[in-house]
Amino acid sequence: MTYIKIGKPVFIGIDRLKNEQLGDEIMKVAVGSKNKAKLGAVEAIVKQYFPEASIENMDVPSDVSIQPFSNEETRQGAINRARHTMMLTNADITFGLEGGVDEIEGTMYCCNWGAAVLKDGTVIASSGAQFALPEEIAQELRMGKELGPVMDVYTNSENIRHHQGAVGIFSNNLIDRKEMFEHIVKLLVGQILYKMNKDQKDQI
Repeated sequence: MTYIKIGKPVFIGIDRLKNEQLGDEIMKVAVGSKNKAKLGAVEAIVKQYFPEASIENMDVPSDVSIQPFSNEETRQGAINRARHTMMLTNADITFGLEGGVDEIEGTMYCCNWGAAVLKDGTVIASSGAQFALPEEIAQELRMGKELGPVMDVYTNSENIRHHQGAVGIFSNNLIDRKEMFEHIVKLLVGQILYKMNKDQKDQI
């Protein structure tokens, strides 16, 4: 797991993260994307663990290539989205999710990363599923094209990235993009809870 301290620490108590109200305040969560699969993933996991949390979303820049071309660049895009969202919303937790590709020994893999930023400046990043793309898709990406539009042409569909995504097509719909991102968000939420429990114990 990756913890990076940025900015001035402002401690968020574990009770807040367990979704206990502080006066009239309810935990505020924000997502740095308008993509339906990404937003749906955050909503599904956050509502499971923090059912009273409010969730908003917005378009923010990733500050990386439109088509990230390595695990490192994809990870950075997720972190940048989460950071930008925190600066704009001052939420208790912000999430950034990013899809990219990474080539290993001539095979192009789709890779996925997520990041969460807490109000105290902590950044947590986790990766998710990686799967091989057909060579005909990889060739299009090497020419500078973006996976989403390439998949739209390949499937003769529109906005596939908002729905099953490439993972749905190439897993024969055994898993879709929202479900894939849910696993990443669950990893992030679990690490947040672990960190806050540890911080609380350390203060006793």
